[in-house]
Amino acid sequence: MQYISTRNKNETASFAEAALEGLAPDGGLFIPQEIPRYSAAVRSSLGAMDFTDIAFETIRPYVSGVMDNTALADIINSSFTFNAPLIAAADRYAVELFHGPTAAFKDFGARFMARSFSHLRRGEDRSLHILVATSGDTGGAVADGFFNVPGISVTVLYPKGRVTPLQERQIAGLGNNIRAVSVEGSFDDCQSLVKAALSDNGLKERMSLSSANSINISRLIPQAVYYSAAAGRAFAGKADADGEATPRVKSVENNNNVFKAGLPVTLCVPSGNFGNLTAGLYAMKMGAPITQFIAATNINKTIPEYLSSGGYLARVSQATISNAMDVGAPSNFERMAAHFSLEEMRKIILGIWVSDEETRETIVRVYDEAGYILDPHSAVGWKGVDKLKEENKTFDGNFGIFCTAHPAKFSEVVQPLVGQIPVPSSLSRAMERTVNSTSIPADTSAFFELLNAISPVI
Repeated sequence: MQYISTRNKNETASFAEAALEGLAPDGGLFIPQEIPRYSAAVRSSLGAMDFTDIAFETIRPYVSGVMDNTALADIINSSFTFNAPLIAAADRYAVELFHGPTAAFKDFGARFMARSFSHLRRGEDRSLHILVATSGDTGGAVADGFFNVPGISVTVLYPKGRVTPLQERQIAGLGNNIRAVSVEGSFDDCQSLVKAALSDNGLKERMSLSSANSINISRLIPQAVYYSAAAGRAFAGKADADGEATPRVKSVENNNNVFKAGLPVTLCVPSGNFGNLTAGLYAMKMGAPITQFIAATNINKTIPEYLSSGGYLARVSQATISNAMDVGAPSNFERMAAHFSLEEMRKIILGIWVSDEETRETIVRVYDEAGYILDPHSAVGWKGVDKLKEENKTFDGNFGIFCTAHPAKFSEVVQPLVGQIPVPSSLSRAMERTVNSTSIPADTSAFFELLNAISPVI
């Protein structure tokens, strides 16, 4: 498999080069030269396969030529020690992506990425420094995934005062090879600083730099796995039992819905930087039984407005209670536009946006009606489906909501609405950490000065 830049299709790179570089030399994002297809045997078996087997079949063609099957299997088995259960809730199904160590969907990509980097850099004598911008959950997942990985250090940038106390503890509470930087600005400012550093030749000569945002292809590809797994189980008419982290607090009568076997699925994806939805587009193109996507955003509605008007207009992000989605200039739009025309996107993606008031109302209503607790991001997805149904949009076959984080991560928002939230053990441990972070202005020179002062950790 070869990779090209979204801005230059004439220069190719291997998976190793694309992953370790992060950004293409021209500032574009790496994309696969072609999206592979599942074999007919795999497509017909997705509903019965183990999660790790689906992961192997999904990721294998993307790493061909740089990672043999044994190494890939080892990385997958150590990365995905948890899965993404499909849970019935009211008239739809929740795809729970928060059963990993930081209770957010970012665990899937971050853990695979960390182990891949370690494998790809075996034998190197120069430390690799990872830069990552986060609006909330990415930072904690990357910090956990790379914590104590030999030969790799990480700097996580997050917007000061715009992440929850728990998220800050996950980002800035580990220490050792993980450094936390709070930026006096927005997520978009953090992302701009990372891109500037990755594009600076002087910095790259001094230290080996890479990224861990969804701009990095090695974090995006493994996210396609849970799309194929969820769609496969829905097509097979199967649902999973509640897991240890499932936030169902009471049983109600309308939780007995069952999938209609043999029908493809529409998936609603709470969206911010649009890496998650891009991974879903890859899964669909590979042959997973997905009919359509719903891209649900908060007031930062750049993509829904693009789908409606046909004009892409990046904007300054606005703070909301679904803070991990506070992105006004989503990086992965560049990948989406490289793979699909506007008309093609309109056929497979419905865009919708949800206010904070609607998000709070949805958390309360779903708790009352289904005995299920949503975090603010998942509530955006849930309400997005409701709004489209109110507009008389119909969904063929089954439909589900991606629940991207556990509600206990956002107790400051959720608990006043529904009361006490069950806390997974992974989050209980994180809440005991002490924050250790450096604050800087949203200024390139300040960030470069900080990086130049760093002695890479071996």
